[in-house]
Amino acid sequence: MPKDRVDPASLPTSAHLLRLLDRAEGARVPVGWLIGQLGDRSFGLTLFAMAMLALVPGASTIMGVLIAWPAVQMLLGHDVAVLPRVVARRQIGIDKLARVVRAVAPRLRWIERLVRPRWPTPFQATKRLTGLVMLLLGLTLLSPVPFGHVVPALVIMLLALAYLEEDGVALLVALVAALCSLAVTTATLWGAVETIDWIDPKDSGPT
Repeated sequence: MPKDRVDPASLPTSAHLLRLLDRAEGARVPVGWLIGQLGDRSFGLTLFAMAMLALVPGASTIMGVLIAWPAVQMLLGHDVAVLPRVVARRQIGIDKLARVVRAVAPRLRWIERLVRPRWPTPFQATKRLTGLVMLLLGLTLLSPVPFGHVVPALVIMLLALAYLEEDGVALLVALVAALCSLAVTTATLWGAVETIDWIDPKDSGPT
């Protein structure tokens, strides 16, 4: 192998995502093709890509459902993410995907200066916990609160990046951010329910 050939495993996440765009053929590609291109990084990059797509207006609900699938597999200790066939056959427009990737990549490169392999012991000890938190954050993407999907999607991206780089410090920070995000979402939904009950109280007395 030529000495100047770059090992894909050593590439940062931002460069790997840009290479996906270069390898894409046609105006649309199947989701299964994208997952196949991720290789050993399937869990981290799948969750990162789904969270990134969740930032696209109108896509957060379906992405919240899809994020649950690899999150459960991570929770169960699987090594590689596998999507159901009905999802793997779905098509994604390259133009829309490219816009999101090219908007995120520069910011991701800045984050990659801070996220690097360290504290491997806490990372390994919280692997299944990460899957559980990913699952809960994915479910909060289903919230009807306007712009309520932005923070959970960003936290999932940070969790996925910490998982990819095996950065225990970033993982602990992301887990704390996830707990805060879940608490805010829960409080917001609870407040909305209480407001609805106050505006339209149900008559519990006899009719």
